[in-house]
Amino acid sequence: MAIKREPEKHANHERWLVSYGDLLTLLFAVFVVMYAMGQSDKKKAEEVAQSIQSAFGMAQAGSGGKPIIIQSGAVSIVPDMKAVASTQRRTAAGKVRQYATHTDYGPIKASIDAYLVKSGASGKVGVEITRRGVVVSLKEAGFFDSGSARLKKESVETLATIAGALNQYANMFRIEGHTDNVPMRSAEFRSNWELSTIRATTVVHFLAETAGFDPGSLSAVGYGEYRPISGNESQDSRAKNRRVDIVLLAAEAEGGEAKSKVPSVVQMK
Repeated sequence: MAIKREPEKHANHERWLVSYGDLLTLLFAVFVVMYAMGQSDKKKAEEVAQSIQSAFGMAQAGSGGKPIIIQSGAVSIVPDMKAVASTQRRTAAGKVRQYATHTDYGPIKASIDAYLVKSGASGKVGVEITRRGVVVSLKEAGFFDSGSARLKKESVETLATIAGALNQYANMFRIEGHTDNVPMRSAEFRSNWELSTIRATTVVHFLAETAGFDPGSLSAVGYGEYRPISGNESQDSRAKNRRVDIVLLAAEAEGGEAKSKVPSVVQMK
């Protein structure tokens, strides 16, 4: 009796489509993560990466990944609002800016220093990184006439460039006026306190009205002769004390400053 043989099965030439589809899906995930990491908003980039990991089953339990809510083809990420509050602030004009942290201070200083060298204004401005934040010192000789609180016309461009380097950050700014210990009494200013305070408010007005700073991020104070950075024994040392400091305040130094509200939800579409 002859043995029946089963008919030969035709080879499936379309099996490669399964692997090809998996490859395309993985490549799409990689490119989305790379795009998110390349954006200036690092917080959102991290959230996008976590959400994609969660969607592909790569997030571990307890990793804190953010849920994805899909509505009409849009992906909305609802972040931890405490984290948003610590990194962002919405200005009065509606712009959302990022807080500068200690890792940003070096680039901020380098950027201002580079401009000062290029423009030949290094002798007029000093930049330091302190525990309070970034301190930009405008020396009297470069920005004010002796006994005056009016900005010199030739100093406006320098101040505008410095302001541009600082205005992209959401930190609070304190403008501090200082003088030497030579007594001041004139028809315009009763003492060094008045002179230092008016100089500080002059810079505040420039930052808010000309440089586009959010007024809610600015404060002014006059210390007169009582916070010197050098002795007052010589002309050179007194000249160092006559200054207006623009202080980009670190988060821990903002305690006495009013803070603007932050947005309640951040969405990416």
